[in-house]
Amino acid sequence: MLSGLGRLIHRRRWTSLVLILIMTGVAGAWGLGVFAKFKEGGFEDPDASSTLVAKLGATYFGSTNPDVLVLYSSDTMTVDDPRFEASVVTTIARLPRARVDEIISYWSFNGEAARTFASHDRHSTFVAVKLKGTEGADKSENYHAVKDSLAAPGLDVRYGGSVPLGEEFGQQVVADIVRAETITALPLLILLVILFGAVTASVLPIFVGVFSTVGGLAVLHVVTYAADVTSFALEVVTMMGVGLAIDYSLFIISRFREELQRGMTAQGLPPGKPWKRERDKAARKAAKEAHRTALKPIREAALAATMATAGRTIMVSGVTVSAALAGLLLFPQMFLRTIGLAGIATVMVAVFGATVLLPTLLALLGPRVEGGQMWWRRPSAKRARRDPESGFWYRLGHSVMKHPLPYFAVVLVILGVMFVPFLNVQFGSVDARVLPKDSPTRAVVETIKRDFPNGTVEPIDVVVSGDLIPRDWTPSGKGDPIPPYLEQFRKQLASLPGVTEAQFTGYSGSYGGVRISVTHKYEPMDQRAQDLVTKIRAMSLTKDGYPMHIDVGGSTAGQMDLMSSLMRSLPKMALVVGVATFVLLFMFFGSIVLPLKAIVMNVLSIGASFGAIVWGFQYGHLAGLLDFTPTGGVEATSMILILAVVFGLSMDYEVFLLSRIREEWDLTHDNRVAVASGMQHTGGIITSAALLFLLVIAAFSMAGITVVKLIGVGMFVAVVVDAALVRSLLVPATMRFMGAANWWLPGFLAGLHARMDLRERTVLVPDGATVAPPRLPDEQPFPYAIDWAESTPPPPGTVPANGNGRPDTVEPKAPSGMAPEAPADVPRARQRADANAAFQAEPQPNGDASPKLVFQSAAGGAGPRRASEPDGAPWAPWADGPPQPVPRPAPRTRRVIVPNADGSGWHWGEEEDTP
Repeated sequence: MLSGLGRLIHRRRWTSLVLILIMTGVAGAWGLGVFAKFKEGGFEDPDASSTLVAKLGATYFGSTNPDVLVLYSSDTMTVDDPRFEASVVTTIARLPRARVDEIISYWSFNGEAARTFASHDRHSTFVAVKLKGTEGADKSENYHAVKDSLAAPGLDVRYGGSVPLGEEFGQQVVADIVRAETITALPLLILLVILFGAVTASVLPIFVGVFSTVGGLAVLHVVTYAADVTSFALEVVTMMGVGLAIDYSLFIISRFREELQRGMTAQGLPPGKPWKRERDKAARKAAKEAHRTALKPIREAALAATMATAGRTIMVSGVTVSAALAGLLLFPQMFLRTIGLAGIATVMVAVFGATVLLPTLLALLGPRVEGGQMWWRRPSAKRARRDPESGFWYRLGHSVMKHPLPYFAVVLVILGVMFVPFLNVQFGSVDARVLPKDSPTRAVVETIKRDFPNGTVEPIDVVVSGDLIPRDWTPSGKGDPIPPYLEQFRKQLASLPGVTEAQFTGYSGSYGGVRISVTHKYEPMDQRAQDLVTKIRAMSLTKDGYPMHIDVGGSTAGQMDLMSSLMRSLPKMALVVGVATFVLLFMFFGSIVLPLKAIVMNVLSIGASFGAIVWGFQYGHLAGLLDFTPTGGVEATSMILILAVVFGLSMDYEVFLLSRIREEWDLTHDNRVAVASGMQHTGGIITSAALLFLLVIAAFSMAGITVVKLIGVGMFVAVVVDAALVRSLLVPATMRFMGAANWWLPGFLAGLHARMDLRERTVLVPDGATVAPPRLPDEQPFPYAIDWAESTPPPPGTVPANGNGRPDTVEPKAPSGMAPEAPADVPRARQRADANAAFQAEPQPNGDASPKLVFQSAAGGAGPRRASEPDGAPWAPWADGPPQPVPRPAPRTRRVIVPNADGSGWHWGEEEDTP
């Protein structure tokens, strides 16, 4: 199927290119609309009690988190100065009621209630503004309409609150993406040139990365119509889209070059532009046309082979990564669900770019993919002529196969040490500290917390509701008696350990509920604050024997509900992702052991990554290097996101490695040979892919938002651990221990696997392909296909025409029914019919001299002419006897790992592989 897709793309390459360009233009125009559709938040469980309290506060009681906080300050005046009061009150009184719903200031209260609105030095105050509108876009529009009107003459003005905070968060996301793309563009191109050794080949992955980014934005815009999407998803989608696109491109381009070179070598087609060596223009033109004609089937076959091997692996990898991201859909948090949807779609866009756009470009370029070739890539370079078995990955594979136990033990110790910090993990929530230190919105929040009474207090909101709440009672009304059962409940709350105050802060007759805010002396994430929430939720309240509803909210309760929700959903995610991954790898590798081993190895990579995150962010060891404020904890939903993304990325490299090992196992059925050869062929490519991905991730690790830094560092560590330790050392060592058990497949599953087999299969240059042989010497520039070969002895008893030679002795005949053996040095899988059989070598006269290359054209182009046959002689069928049986392929040898006789290790040997 995929080989057919490769041939179709090659034949319709210009049509494919035009369609993709149109698709890219439409996607780009559509994708730009996503920036206006982002929503903030989404970290809470929509079904949790704390979420209900927050919604009730915003709808009925008035939000405790105002839309805009306006901080007014003066170096000379205090809030008690009439000039200070006149400046602020006059300013806020002029705000249009069509855009502002509520205003609360220092002068709205009397006595003790106003104390919290003035700073300790009384030189600053803040005004809480609630804007009209229920949607984020409406509030944002109203904010910009009144922002300039909030400036008070003679006072310093700064803006904070949820609306400015959300806007700055979105702007920072876009700035991070632009900076990341700018920083990585040139280093990425340089690294690609170094890895590919050719300028043209190095530019292609960037095209695919741009396509993936544009397509990812378009897909993200589509997702906004199905669910709310946070702007934070933009960074994650861009990071994954660019990184995976470049990784996939590396595998496709590398395999295409390998298959193209193999096909050209097998058919004797020289690289480069051999027609330029011809002397006259006509010969150059004829040779160029012959070269292009001969190259066409090779290019098509190479692209088909690439799609059937690397293309198949990339598709399986994309489905596997998508399966890991699909686990995010099982969580109720909007933040995780939308990133899961957008991530899956982005991975599919990257796969499409690597398996459709990139093959289209390769079909157009062909051998020109080597354009701008570096000196180390040229055939004459020492590196190109180096024995593959002398390379680093071959030697490393040899070492791991020889000493698997030390490698296994050392890697496990390293991973265990990296995991240890995670045992002390503390989970926290997202607040203004995720923004850069110089953020003006963050500065307002921190100033209020530092300089105002109760600035660090985050109360526990308790909402009591039910049909028996009196709908005609208002706690702020003068002389209105408080219902005894509500007052008694408030006193119970105030008497709890650690509580400093409990007061009524909201009432809704239409809803039938009241809100009581409970302030305490603990930090929001302190265990004692969490115990206080648990005690309040365990309380009960009745009136006349009828129970009332008690819902508890606030930051502490919200974080507790979030963790509870994540812990409930995490086992379901693990089960679904584990089963889906197992089934996919079973279909691809035809083993039940390798999928289990792959899942365990990925868990080890994730554990090391989590430990590094705790060490760097919770402990703050990376705060100086990455310039962020440590909060003493890590954000829980980000860890879940890292879990899904890192699991998919780790499985990505596992598929690349094991696919080649499986291919070698199918050829040799020798586990040690398959593992060593698989490492030799994929070690460099996997490492190169990891380097490219690390470069992309590193730029996002320098983002302005701490949560993005956290995700970037987590992914960075996971990729390094996975590529340098797990895939290179731990996986081959484990496979060495398990031996043939790696490929164990019970009989009852063999038939099932046969019907769903997804393994790679190499596609070679087809038989009968018409190609051009190496060019003739300059003194014989024949513009048509020829074949150069060593001279063959004449038939027995034949004297050459020049009479200088002696008759050859009669060669012994093969036994009856036996065919003469084919040359032993020709691999069975690579034997091909001679496309130039019409041109044979002329027998040479002197048997003692070295054979010479001569050229003999066929009479009439129908076949070879014997030296003893006169020109123009009639064709005599069976003149030399009846035709002989078709020669049977000679046995080939294969490389195997043979134990040393003294038991000290093993060495490479050869054994005959009879057909």
